[in-house]
This record gives sequence, C-alpha cells and structure tokens, in this order.
Amino acid sequence: MIKKYIKPIIFGAVTFISVGCSESFLEETPTENISVEDVGQTGQIYPEILEATLRGVYETTFQNDTGGLIGSHEDYGQKGYDVISDLLSGDMALSVNTYNRYSSIAQLVATTDFSFAKPNYMAWRYYYRIVNQANLVIRSLGGNDAVVTEATKSAMGQAKALRAYGYFYLAQFYVSEYNASSRVLPIYLEANSDAKAPATTAEVYNTIINDLEEAINLLDGFNRNFHYQINQNVAKTLLAYTYAARGEASDNIIARALAEDVIQSGEFSLTTKAQAVGGFNSVYDNPSWMWGVDLTTDNGLGLVSWWGQMDYYTFSYQSFGDVKAIDENLYNAINDNDVRKTQFHFEPGNMKHLMPLNKFYHEDKTFRGQRQIVSDYVYLRVDEMYLLSAELAAKTGNEGEAKNRLKDVLVNRFDDAADYAYVDALTGQDLINEIYLQTRIEFWGEGKSYLALKRNKGNVVRGANHLYLVGETIPYNDDKLDLEIPQSEVQNNPFIN
Repeated sequence: MIKKYIKPIIFGAVTFISVGCSESFLEETPTENISVEDVGQTGQIYPEILEATLRGVYETTFQNDTGGLIGSHEDYGQKGYDVISDLLSGDMALSVNTYNRYSSIAQLVATTDFSFAKPNYMAWRYYYRIVNQANLVIRSLGGNDAVVTEATKSAMGQAKALRAYGYFYLAQFYVSEYNASSRVLPIYLEANSDAKAPATTAEVYNTIINDLEEAINLLDGFNRNFHYQINQNVAKTLLAYTYAARGEASDNIIARALAEDVIQSGEFSLTTKAQAVGGFNSVYDNPSWMWGVDLTTDNGLGLVSWWGQMDYYTFSYQSFGDVKAIDENLYNAINDNDVRKTQFHFEPGNMKHLMPLNKFYHEDKTFRGQRQIVSDYVYLRVDEMYLLSAELAAKTGNEGEAKNRLKDVLVNRFDDAADYAYVDALTGQDLINEIYLQTRIEFWGEGKSYLALKRNKGNVVRGANHLYLVGETIPYNDDKLDLEIPQSEVQNNPFIN
C-alpha cells in the first residue's frame, strides 16, 4: 500500500505555535524564511506554500501537547477529545483503572471544577488554537472579506472550515445545550486578538454557519490530494452537525438536506460488514472515511496517541490496564446476530471483557506489537450522514425515509433481513430512539455518542462495568457532562467571571 501522509512541516513553510489565553493568547512563530503576511502573495505563485501552511494546522489535530499540557498522555489532538466525549456520554466505560489517566473525567469530578486542567484547559486551548491558526491563514490570504483567486480559494475554504470546526466543538463541550442568549464562548475572527467578552451562543452558531457556508462555496471543485484535507463534503458534514446541534425545526430540515447531499455525491461508500471488523486502521482500506489522517513512523507517534490509549495490540494503556470498554448496557442492546457484537471481547472476569478487540486494532494483531504508530486516524465517515439523515427524517415526520436510511446501514450489519425487519413497525419516538441507539452502537469509540446524546436530549445511565456512578441517571444538560471554562481563562480574561 502506498502511504500518503502528512509529512513534518517542510523547510520554508510557515509553522504556528500557540500558547496561553491572555495577552499571549495563541502567538504565531513564522520561520525565518517567510512571514505569515507573505504567504498569501507567495501562494499565488507557489501554491505548495499555501498547502504547507495549512498542513501545519492539520498537524495540530493529531500531534501531542497541542492542548498545552506538555507531557500529558491524554493530550494528543482530536482523537483525545473523542475519548473524553465518549467517557462523558457513558457509552465508554473505564472498567479497569491502573494508571489513573482518565479517572477524574470518568468520575465527572474534573468537569465540575475549573482547576482541573485536564480536560478543561486542554480542550479550550486546543480548539482555540485551531481557531487562531485558521485566523492566521485567513489573514495571510487577505482577511475575512478578501477577494480570493483560483489559486487561493481552496486554502481560504479550508481555513474557514477549520475555524468553524474549532468553534463547533467548543460549543459542544462548553455549552450544555443551545440557548440563544447564553454567553459562554468568546469569538475571535482575527489572529492573536486581545481577550474578548463571551458572545451569545446564537452568535457563536451563526459564526460557525457563516464560515461553513463560505467554505462550501470556496471548496466547490476542490479535489484534495490527502484525506487530512477538508473538502466540500467534509464541510457539508460539519454544517449538518451544526444545524442538527442547534436543533430548531427548520435546522433539522436543512441538516438533513446537507446529509443527503453528502450521501448523493457518491464520493464515499458505506462501511461493509467486513470493514466493520477490519480494524479501522487504514484510510485507504476504508472508502467510507470522509476525513482522516494517514499516519506513518515519520509522524513520531507512540504510546501518547489514540492507539496508545485504545488498542490492545499496540503498546498501550489498554493492554497494561487502563481499560476503555463498551458500556455493558449498550453491549447487551446489540442484537446477537449483528456483526458489531463481535467487535467486542466477551469474557466476564477477564480484564479484556468488553474491550473493542475486534473493532480497533493494528493490522498484525500482535499483542503490544505496534510501538511506533502507523495505524491511521478516522475523524468522519459517511455512515454518520446516513444515520443523521435517518434521525432528522424521523424528527421531521418523514418516517418512511428515516427507516430506509436506517436500513441502509443495518443491511451491512446483518446476514438476514429478518433481523432488522422490526424497523418497519416503528413510529414516532420509538423510531427516533432506535436510530439513536443504532448511532451509539455504530460509532462507539469514534467520538460521536456525546454529540448524539445532546441532539437527542438523552440520559446517561451507566452499566455495571463502569468503575464510577453505576446506575445513576444523568441528563444530557447536567453540568457534570460539560467542561468548565478553565481557571487560567477566568484569571486572564477580565471579561469572564
């Protein structure tokens, strides 16, 4: 297989280094060879300069310490926040806790005390770092209202989509639910801005929507070279998630139309039954992957990585005794004939019980065999749009279409159509609940359960294999399920109480 990966930033490109969140909030550090202001002009002649500049932003999504907790083994980019959100959703159980890496999160202690830098400061710094890096690229291209050329429009589209991605996740983690007048998040549309007061949540969502709508237009016709780049369908997916998260009646209609656009584009195919137990380890072996990163040893990842936390067949915390397993209640809800039931190891009394041994694994399946990470990262796959379309169709009264989209996924999870024939009889809230359940099953460990929990206003009830809070009912908008504005931001931003 030819590996097409993000190489380290090349000589002559621009790198961005971000620091705290006050006066020094998200500084830039260009190389001595080229300044940020020169990038846009130079990119007119040398488009590879623009690509290298953006590559620095994309690298942030998977590199260590990008959340500012130097040396923390939980600080490794977007996939680290996928683990945190899955733990908050309750669908991921911390079932064995040897090294105490995620215990304060699993206990929902850190989420009620702003002095816990992990995850409060870490996520805040990471996503605002993405925002600032995107703002630096936008500034280099002439600013938010620049007239773009054919040479620069795809770069501007990617930068605006990346900025929106940062704000989308900030809104999910720090805002308990959509309330137009609530004020939690400052909006920064210029690089290296001074501290600002929190905007209304309506303004935050409008910023995300505006950026993504512009990105979709700018990315029309953009044929990316690498899966780590955001193309038009990825931008549409992020916009669909944004409208669905806001969740007003008209939003659900728009979000479903966007999901259908992605599906109908034909760019991606559904995950097959074989791929569902194929390891989720290769961008090029999984045509359902919309957005992901092809990792090689040149990227320098090892224990501190998503694979170093989740894969029993990697030299990992999973193999040494910080076990992240599927919630027992969720596992029991999976039909015995569903291939996804086989993704998880069943051996009560064993440390490996309910680990995802047959969902996520290095292709060699050698115990602790992968030490330098070459297995890839998935951020989005097209199956998400099928189930989101189903969910929104059900919520807007198009139940026949909802059932069809749900069955499009289930046909690839069962051998016998009789096993999912029950879907045809579902109506109303029962149909919505079933789609929500199937979303949780399908995307276990991929960071999507938390988003679905909030969209569906669900409750978390932890199964018996959790170490903490077993059986307690926790509603989606409980403060314990959101992150706190970090102590350093409260101390350094005079506009935040």
